[in-house]
Amino acid sequence: MRYRKYFALFIPLIFTLLYSGCLAARQSQGSSVFTPGDNHRLVIYTSHKYELYWPIIKEFEERTGIWVDIVEGGTSELLDRIAREADDPAADLMFGGGVESLEFYRDYFSPYTCADTGSISSHFRSPDDLWTPFSLLPVVLIYNTKLVPHGQITGWIDLFEDNYRGRIAFANPDKSGSGFTELVTLIEAMGISRDEALRAFAGALAGRQLDDSGSVLLAVSEGNDLVGVTLEETAIQRIAFGYDIAMVYPIEGTSCVPDGSALVRGAVNERNAKLFLDFTVSRDVQKLLSDRYYRRTVRTDVGQPIFLEAPEDIALIDYDIDWAIRNREAILADWNLLLGEAAS
Repeated sequence: MRYRKYFALFIPLIFTLLYSGCLAARQSQGSSVFTPGDNHRLVIYTSHKYELYWPIIKEFEERTGIWVDIVEGGTSELLDRIAREADDPAADLMFGGGVESLEFYRDYFSPYTCADTGSISSHFRSPDDLWTPFSLLPVVLIYNTKLVPHGQITGWIDLFEDNYRGRIAFANPDKSGSGFTELVTLIEAMGISRDEALRAFAGALAGRQLDDSGSVLLAVSEGNDLVGVTLEETAIQRIAFGYDIAMVYPIEGTSCVPDGSALVRGAVNERNAKLFLDFTVSRDVQKLLSDRYYRRTVRTDVGQPIFLEAPEDIALIDYDIDWAIRNREAILADWNLLLGEAAS
């Protein structure tokens, strides 16, 4: 059983290799090979990594005959683009991003109740179906296993120790959707005022943050930083790849906010976008997330990955999405001010 648990960690790596080169092969074919009709197209903006989105989109294309055009980017970058294109939408659907980021841009999306909504945990659904949840993403702490002794990092409070000052990897919450979720998680878990938490964390970072969430794992693994804040699935994925990091669920509590997808208001290919939303929460796709990736499913009839901590073994806070949305601009304004003060 022990070996089965660790073998499961490598299944996604094998799966990713099987699909490597598929996108390049398709792109090399050029649009002249096959030009689908207007009713068989779909434009997706996605902040997911290639190894996750490509097998799902490829399977969707094969099952439906719909040709998907993909635009990759960071969550905030793509949502800003959707907002700029509101009068003449280029995208039909946003695939990826924390749901509080999708909520913040709610004026640019249309509600849709997906086909399998009854099988999705009500705790992780949008009250008005503005977005469709995709997977559950607990926030975790990581540390370099060669530079930080085991057991020294147990929770948020440890990040404020002097020996970690300026050696904490954290993604800019203005640019990274997960970075914003992590910042709000820290605020809510610490049990102190928002201003106290932001000031203390800005000081712990010594006014320094990283441009994107992907840099967090690399910075800690290479020893440029000692500890970091990231998402569970990303941490476990990099551990399986051999990064010199270990993962901790903060003892004070952490969040488990879903990422999701949303239908762009005025989408040209609305019908196809709805079919894709249905597909993302279908039992097949959700089982794929659980069996072959490092993600927790949003469905009640699909088991969670065997190598992840059981929910009851993690101290979870009641993450207030509405509060995070209402206070987003104020939090980021205060954060940027305090970070600048800490840097000087």
